[in-house]
Amino acid sequence: MNKENFALSEKIVSAAYVRQGSQARRSHEQLIRHLLEQGKCPEEGWSESTIELFLNELAVMDSNNFLGNCGVGEREGRVASGLVARRHYRLIHGIGRSGDIAAVQPKAAGSSLLNKLTNSIVLDILKVAGVRSVASCFVVPMATGMSLTLCFLALRHQRPKARYIIWPRIDQKSCFKAMITAGYEPVVVENVLEGDELRTDLVTVERKIEELGAENILCVHSTTSCFAPRVPDRLEELSTMCTKHNIPHIVNNAYGVQSSKCMHLIQQGARVGRVDAFVQSLDKNFMVPVGGAIIAGFDEAFIQEISKMYPGRASASPSLDVLITLLTLGAKGYKKLLSERKEIYMLLAQELSTLASAHGERLLHTPHNPISLAMSLDGLQAESDKAVTQLGSMLFTRQVSGARVIPLGKEQTISGHTFRGFMSHSESYPCPYINVASAVGISKEDVTLCMKRLDKCLKALKKELNPSKSTSPVSQLSHEDTTD
Repeated sequence: MNKENFALSEKIVSAAYVRQGSQARRSHEQLIRHLLEQGKCPEEGWSESTIELFLNELAVMDSNNFLGNCGVGEREGRVASGLVARRHYRLIHGIGRSGDIAAVQPKAAGSSLLNKLTNSIVLDILKVAGVRSVASCFVVPMATGMSLTLCFLALRHQRPKARYIIWPRIDQKSCFKAMITAGYEPVVVENVLEGDELRTDLVTVERKIEELGAENILCVHSTTSCFAPRVPDRLEELSTMCTKHNIPHIVNNAYGVQSSKCMHLIQQGARVGRVDAFVQSLDKNFMVPVGGAIIAGFDEAFIQEISKMYPGRASASPSLDVLITLLTLGAKGYKKLLSERKEIYMLLAQELSTLASAHGERLLHTPHNPISLAMSLDGLQAESDKAVTQLGSMLFTRQVSGARVIPLGKEQTISGHTFRGFMSHSESYPCPYINVASAVGISKEDVTLCMKRLDKCLKALKKELNPSKSTSPVSQLSHEDTTD
């Protein structure tokens, strides 16, 4: 209520009580005022009541919620289900206009304000996470793969002769298909094995640039976050190389916001060379539903050019989800999550190393990967070719999600290109392995349960593969024995 309505309320209820209620209202409004003034993530998280008050205030600014509104157009924010309307806080118009996803909608001042504030808060969080000099970003209602495609399409006008994208191999389908969808030919550069780690082959990248000609290359497409034993690309060297040859550089930072090391690599790459844009997932970094990403960069004009490539208006759901999440957590809460993730990474490494030793395996040495870990499965491979993949099935049925079991020699054809040793990021990695990740939101209980179930699965497999050494084959184990 405004001041006049509070004054009128004093004629109905005790003035002292009304003033108390007015002061409580002002405490909410002060938080909202600070957000509008600063455009940054609040240090302390907001209560749900403050967030809902704010969202309702935004919603009444949209024309579909005007009292007495008469809509005669084809897109008037009409919603048939009240449940759907409440799910979206009656913010129905989406974001952007037909020509620019970042443009303000005349009929939706509230939704437009939500969009601008979300982008501003996310930019602040990217700086907090380690990329201090990032200049601009926007939330796009597409996952990482399609967001990368949008970046490639934006470069098309700058480099009309280009046919190729140079891509240090990372066995993840969506980032490969992103290049194909944009109409370009990926030039796959195999990684080099250094100890247990798979690292960027800088010599081959340079040779490919010279062979193909810089003007025929749209960009170098590098990766930060990845599954061990693949480690982040050598971003500083690639960025310097891109500057030397005047080639754009797009970074797939899918779940790298949660890692200070990945963010530092991007910051350093931009400092010493060229990083045109970096793309990260909303769900992986901010624990919101799948369907959104952040496109960010160091040249505001180029990031605006990418946003204008998006055709038509867009769903506001990803922006709304991440705004609510960051207002709930506050900068302090998000930094706490990042710190806890890093601590649990160390715990996971210790527990996996102990488990590996107990089963005659070893934790692969991948110090340059700050999120993912891998344990060899040489013993299983020696027993049976199928044992490695069987372990993956056993873990899945025992509700261990996210662990990836990688056998030797798997082939996969994607858009006409055959990858040998697919999922291992290499044509001939020397051993099969299982990898797990310490991602934002993981708990110590997750680590404990995973290690317990992995241990039981490995023991059960050994009994099945060597029945003469056991009086209790895996087929006779009770359900309790093979779960928790």
